Amino acid sequence: MTLIVHEDHKAPIVSVNIWYHVGSKNEPAGKSGFAHLFEHLMFNGSENFNDDYFQVLERVGATDLNGTTNLDRTNYFQNVPKNALDQVLWMESDRMGHLLGAVDQAKLDEQRGVVQNEKRQGENQPYGKVFTAILEAVFPYNHPYAHSVIGSMEDLNAASLEDVQEWFRTYYGPNNAVIVIAGDISPDEALAKANQYFGHIPPSPPIAKHAEWIAKRTGEQRQVMQDRVPQARLYKVWNVPNSLSTDTSLLDLYSSVLADGKNSRLYNRLVYQDQIATDVTAFIQAGEIASMFIIQATANPGNDLTAVEAAIDEEMNRLLTEGPEQDELNRVRTQIRARFIRGIERIGGFGGKSDALARSEVYGGSPDAYKQTIVDQQNATVESIRDAANRWLTDGVYVLEVEPFPRYAARGESVDRSRLPDLDTPPDVSFPDIQRTELSNGLSVVLTERNAIPTVGIQLMVNAGYAADQLALPGTASLAMNMLDEGTDYLTSLEISEELEMLGAVLTTGSNLDTSNVTLNALTENLEPSLELFADVILNPSFPQSELDRLKQEQLARIQREQTTPIAMAQRVFPKLIYGADHAYGQGLTGSGTLDSVRNLQRNDLVDFVRAWFKPNNATLIIVGDTDLDTLVPLLEEQFADWQPGNVPAKNVSDVAHQQESKIFLIDRPDSLQSVIYAGHIAPAVEDETEIAIGTMNNILGGSFTSRINMNLREDKGWSYGSRTIMIPTNSQRPFFVQAPVQTDRTADSMQEVINELRGFIGEAPPTRDEVQKAQDSQSLRLAGRWETNNAVSGSLREIVRFGYEDDYFDRYAERVRSLNIEDVAEAARGVVRPENLVWLVVGDRNQVEADIEALGIADIEILDADGNPTD
Repeated sequence: MTLIVHEDHKAPIVSVNIWYHVGSKNEPAGKSGFAHLFEHLMFNGSENFNDDYFQVLERVGATDLNGTTNLDRTNYFQNVPKNALDQVLWMESDRMGHLLGAVDQAKLDEQRGVVQNEKRQGENQPYGKVFTAILEAVFPYNHPYAHSVIGSMEDLNAASLEDVQEWFRTYYGPNNAVIVIAGDISPDEALAKANQYFGHIPPSPPIAKHAEWIAKRTGEQRQVMQDRVPQARLYKVWNVPNSLSTDTSLLDLYSSVLADGKNSRLYNRLVYQDQIATDVTAFIQAGEIASMFIIQATANPGNDLTAVEAAIDEEMNRLLTEGPEQDELNRVRTQIRARFIRGIERIGGFGGKSDALARSEVYGGSPDAYKQTIVDQQNATVESIRDAANRWLTDGVYVLEVEPFPRYAARGESVDRSRLPDLDTPPDVSFPDIQRTELSNGLSVVLTERNAIPTVGIQLMVNAGYAADQLALPGTASLAMNMLDEGTDYLTSLEISEELEMLGAVLTTGSNLDTSNVTLNALTENLEPSLELFADVILNPSFPQSELDRLKQEQLARIQREQTTPIAMAQRVFPKLIYGADHAYGQGLTGSGTLDSVRNLQRNDLVDFVRAWFKPNNATLIIVGDTDLDTLVPLLEEQFADWQPGNVPAKNVSDVAHQQESKIFLIDRPDSLQSVIYAGHIAPAVEDETEIAIGTMNNILGGSFTSRINMNLREDKGWSYGSRTIMIPTNSQRPFFVQAPVQTDRTADSMQEVINELRGFIGEAPPTRDEVQKAQDSQSLRLAGRWETNNAVSGSLREIVRFGYEDDYFDRYAERVRSLNIEDVAEAARGVVRPENLVWLVVGDRNQVEADIEALGIADIEILDADGNPTD
């Protein structure tokens, strides 16, 4: 086993990331999906801990925990407080060395069902079958990449216990694994612990490695796929070298010039100028033995793919002939550098340090192999990029057109494995110091200094959000915020984008239910000019008509996508059913509005929105990063001093009454592979005194992987890939609801199980001592990893500001969680959960589910359209 250690002492946490060098490319014929199925089995217990892996991880406060499988590898990763490292290494080594005795037919059948529901859920989304179609088309039938990671239903059904045992013995030995331990630990300590827990495990037999097989294509191949999608989409794919090839690094730069950002060739042409597409992207799908260069473009409604493809080909040919401009090359290199810096702020998770080190070792044979890609891209020239593109992108294209499916309607050992190691004393965790000030115009400023990486994050949080649409047309907040950075009195949209790219900064705008936000992430070295641009966007938006016409079309296309995506369909309609259409929170959770409302939005509606809500007395600047108040305040005064306070409108967020009895609503989605079930009602607002007990209650009921509802519908029944309870924090009564995507033939059964769980939770099966203890452990111990990144700190600062918490709220959080008793949690449950007053919304195939739902006898069923309007 290869051990890689990285020291990072900014937080008292450690990342453990294990990569096994086995993926779907290692699957023999007839065994597709097995690598991923086995990944699921690794979480279901080992010989000396025969229980769900997440039971321990959640209890010790783990964050960024998951397992994933791709074409080339399977990995398992988690961040834990330093005192929990021994338990994690014990668990990881137990499933590496002592798994098979715990895997039986029942577990295999259970996880087979979970994976098949994951496959259904993925393929039930618009464009959900595209990647499988691409793999099967661009690679020869006997190529290791010629099938999807998720596999086929037939092959999953054929998987046997003998297959499990053979797979484990072949690929899960220490000699086929790389473990990265990164964080608050020394190399000597990490090596000693790795030897202690893993040293006794025997190696597996030698494994033959796959050689590079690019399968470079010639000529052109075309396919057309029909799917239930709102917009036509085009894919153009070329096979290119593996991820470590210099040519692939050059092609990555080429793809960024093509379609990374508003100033990229394809975005500028297709989305901005011609407005024949709502989005376009180009990227490398990198693999160990081959990669794919992919261009993806979604046609604007009313435009066909012929025009989209012609424009792509024209821009491609120009770039193939001339190569990129030097300024373009400089811009994309700065973007890549800035993204890399932001990514390695984290020690774990996708793209963090441990992930980068493991990837380099597994694919490149050295933990610093990633540096060669950096060197290749820094040494790239206009000519070398052009030449690489001409070597690989002038022949052998595969073109896939995805067209909307027509709507048809029918008429009528050395380690004691008898128990887990004891936890050491948890590390002391405190929230970073909070500094507050106020600018001369009354604008509140909240700062936390963090200098681990040279970036500064600034967010203007305005009290508006989707709820403000109550006083305007639905979709106003979303469109206004999307328009905010599309031009100012001094800069065009493209000039704003270009300046951001040259500064290595990222500026985003958006809304949630209660707030509208403008967020800047800047390199410290470029803070002053980045802040000037940030202020210009906030104070001087020009809302140019040409940009408005384009973004209206994009928002209309987004609404059409939402109206075909099951969970989004529920999110659009459910709030109106529990709050009523006249309440500020009755807006859809997506915030996009309706087709009619967005079509009717005019420029002056957006101007009025910003004028009404964007006032310094209605906003807060939340700042986290490598700066201080002495530096910041003069810069902020220079930019914002002339911004004047004023009156702001009042949103109707008054309390509403609970439903007197349960109601059921159904949105018909013909041929749906799954049903999405929402069941809920209003719940008390966020309050300091009750929030911790309510959060603990929700953790037990449906807010964690090992919660009652998820363990029932996913792990016990195998009817769902994942189900949960959701409580969206708001400034008044908030929504509480169960979200359960389930297989169609178990829709009514799942509804009954939800009722049983909710009734039991406040009745005969209240929270147990063990459940409360586990939730307390999870919520308090995970604080060690909660504030690893500046964005995470900013998120907690937003909570403090929005809900009026004391500045020491998170310093006292763990103590307050620990002080809860069973009755506190049970009382919180009784104050929230109302199983006899549920509003049910089911999105699924009416022909397959209506009769079974009626048979439950809960309530009559009312049929709604995608906007929540009655149809019968």
